[in-house]
Amino acid sequence: MKTYQAVTEAVLQELREITGAAHVKTAPHILQSYSEDESGMLAHRQAEVVVFPGTAEEISRIMKLANRRRIPVTPRGAGTGVCGGVVPVYGGIVVSMERLNRILEVRENGLYLVAEAGVRTADIQAAARAKGLLYAGDPCSSDSCFIGGNLATNAGGNKAVRYGTTRQQVYAVEAVLPTGEITQFGSVLKKCSTGFCLEQLLIGSEGILGIITKVILKLVPLPPYRFDGLIIFSSLEQAVSLVPKLMQSAVNPTSVEFMDKKFVRRAVQYCRVPLPHWQDAYYVIVTLEAFCSEELARMTETLVALGETCGAVDMVKADERVWKVRRNCLESTRELSRESTSEDLVVPLLQIGNCLHTLMKKAATYSFEAFCLAHAGDGNLHFQLLRGDLPAAVWQAEVADFRKFAYPFVYRSGGRLSGEHGIGCKRVAYMEAYTDPVELAVMKKIKNALDPHGILNPGKVLREE
Repeated sequence: MKTYQAVTEAVLQELREITGAAHVKTAPHILQSYSEDESGMLAHRQAEVVVFPGTAEEISRIMKLANRRRIPVTPRGAGTGVCGGVVPVYGGIVVSMERLNRILEVRENGLYLVAEAGVRTADIQAAARAKGLLYAGDPCSSDSCFIGGNLATNAGGNKAVRYGTTRQQVYAVEAVLPTGEITQFGSVLKKCSTGFCLEQLLIGSEGILGIITKVILKLVPLPPYRFDGLIIFSSLEQAVSLVPKLMQSAVNPTSVEFMDKKFVRRAVQYCRVPLPHWQDAYYVIVTLEAFCSEELARMTETLVALGETCGAVDMVKADERVWKVRRNCLESTRELSRESTSEDLVVPLLQIGNCLHTLMKKAATYSFEAFCLAHAGDGNLHFQLLRGDLPAAVWQAEVADFRKFAYPFVYRSGGRLSGEHGIGCKRVAYMEAYTDPVELAVMKKIKNALDPHGILNPGKVLREE
């Protein structure tokens, strides 16, 4: 186990010299707000200082100071994560990326965009759209999350079915390594066989291998024709039967989203936008995109035929109200319970029906309340478990028992612990338990090689030795 040092007044003075005194904060209410994320997890040890650097060079100097003093550093984006990825485990310094918030370049002729890590994902999407282009990364928190955090967790989202996750949208990253060096991994190339693909190593590493400061993102032509369909089913079996048929067809959907009837009912009530059959139905939301109206018409006809084959009770065009309900699913449950936890399981596409049915049936045997939704087209299942009024001991025991069943089942199905939210500090013990020992050892060797003093985001992803 690494031994870390406290942030002293001398360290605070050095930090003020690096960023300016106005960007070094120690007020208790600020330390508290920057020591938590959307998971509801409390800091193992609250941050001692929050620093707001404005350049990669300032972050480099902070990391060199932290190495010299053996102080842990927790990088932080917008704090929208749900697995404790920005929750300090050992106190120390929180480095907020809020001031690195500029879109530096949009090259429509080169189909790429350059942005600093603290730019909101929605602003990147809007900048691309203004040029008639698409940035395909689309996590549900795009209105508030930062692009650097998207890369750090390899965020998925609604368009991953067609375009892939965040890592498929990236040409290159600029990063500050744990020991303070600034480097760029990757380049604006369609192919490259020149050494290791280090930008992909950094993406998804959750801030334990480097602090991403700048990104070069891929853009694609924006399809001018789009149809959003809401396919409504009375049974779970019928709803999930649509997914493999849809993915095997020539439709090539952009989004395939599933909501169980409890999420439908709750999110509709929360958003106050009544939708068809909202009181007792399973929803599948499908987005189709095309470059000509004839192609879109053909795809839509195929979708309708597949819905009929699977026994849909209704099919309607999905307007913004439907997507508002989908985006607010998790938020809609927060007022039902003071404590909750979310699962982010991912399985091969062929297993999604069996996994949904098995895990929903298992969850119904407990006292907690369980809601389920899925990025069904890429096998990513989200279970939201609510404590309600359960005694703490019962709640903790039942959640542990559900995971004891669910995790081995998912791994036997070819799946993994997390599809898009990451491991953070929430799933470190499970990462250790379910990851192949050789694979885990390789990850630890890489971490130790890049971060010999173990100061960058310690306590996340990998258990401290």
